[in-house]
Amino acid sequence: MRVTNAPASRKRRKRTIKAAKGFRMRRSKLYRYASDALDHGRQYAYRDRRTRKRDFRALWQIRINAAVRAAGLTYSRFIEGLKAAKVELDRKILADLAATDGKAFGEIIKVAQNALQTKTAKA
Repeated sequence: MRVTNAPASRKRRKRTIKAAKGFRMRRSKLYRYASDALDHGRQYAYRDRRTRKRDFRALWQIRINAAVRAAGLTYSRFIEGLKAAKVELDRKILADLAATDGKAFGEIIKVAQNALQTKTAKA
């Protein structure tokens, strides 16, 4: 007699179909297509969890650069000044301050400029 293990197979297939809910056409109804769609979707999700980190860091750098250039400084010189002043604010916080609180960001720019001046005076 041939054993198919039908309950486990059915459970696995139902789980796949349920996970494909919201997909369009065959991809949400038929196991074969749903399985392929889920595999691809999970690969994209894995890849893009890393890409998202890259994209956000680039966005923060652009926002900081725009705010810093308005004060007559470049992004790289600003970051160099922050490191010299031992300011440990990350780019996410700096970008948020640049977008929402211009006065506080202006103070941070002054701190960076002062640190750059003392650094060049020493050298």
